[in-house]
Amino acid sequence: MSKIASRLNSGPGFAVLAASISVVFFAAAGPIPQDPAYHQFADTRTLLGVPNLLDVMSNLAFLIVGLWGLAEVRFSRERLPYVVLFAGLVATAFGSGWYHLEPNNDTLVWDRLPMTIAFAGLTAAIVAEYFSARAAIPFLWGMLALGAGSVWYWAWSETRAAGDLRPYAIVAILPMLIVPLVLVARGSRSAMTTWYWAMIALYVPAKIFEFFDAGTFAGGIVSGHSLKHLFAALSPAMLVVGLRRNRA
Repeated sequence: MSKIASRLNSGPGFAVLAASISVVFFAAAGPIPQDPAYHQFADTRTLLGVPNLLDVMSNLAFLIVGLWGLAEVRFSRERLPYVVLFAGLVATAFGSGWYHLEPNNDTLVWDRLPMTIAFAGLTAAIVAEYFSARAAIPFLWGMLALGAGSVWYWAWSETRAAGDLRPYAIVAILPMLIVPLVLVARGSRSAMTTWYWAMIALYVPAKIFEFFDAGTFAGGIVSGHSLKHLFAALSPAMLVVGLRRNRA
C-alpha cells in the first residue's frame, strides 16, 4: 500500500491511479445489470400510513447533516467542493426518501443521482485539500458530469434489457478506494486528515449494516438499511466537525 500511496504525491499520479482502476474494472467485469432483489428490503412495515416508514424517515439524517454542513462552510471558490458535497446530502435525503416509498428502478434513479453529486463534492474536496484548490474546480465539474452520465447510462441500459452498472459503480466506489491512499501519502498537507479518517471509520459500519439488512432486522425493531442511512450520514458529519474546528 505504501508503494501505491507514494505515487499519489502529485496530482497526475492521483489521476493516473484513478483512471487505471477504472480501466481494470471495466476490462475485468462484464456488464452488471441491476439485481431485482436489491429492491427487497427487510423492513416493509407501513407505520403511520407511510410504507417502509423507517427506511424513508432515516433519510432525515442526510438532510440534517447536509443543512448543517451548508451552514458551517464558508462559501468561497476554494470551499465549493464542500458546498456541493453538503448540497448533495440534502438532495439525497429527498431522493432516497422517495425511492424507499416505492422501491423500483425508476425511483432508484432519483436516489442515485443526488448521491453522485455528493461523491463529486467529496472527491473534489480531496483534490483541493491535498493537491490544488485551483485544480479541484474543473475536477468537480468533470465528476458531476461523470456522475450524472453514469446514472443516465445505467437507466438507459436497463430500458434496453442490457443493464450495466459499471460506470455508476466506479463513481460510487472509487472515492473510498482512493481517499485512504491519499491520506496515507499526503495526510500532513491538511488539518482535515483526522476528520477524513473519522469519516471513513463511520462509513465502514454503514456498508456492514447495508449488507446485513435482514439479519439486523431479525429482532423486529430496526433494519440494517435504516441504520446504514444513519451511519452514512454520520460519516460526512465528521467533515462538518473538522471544518468547524479548523475555522475556530
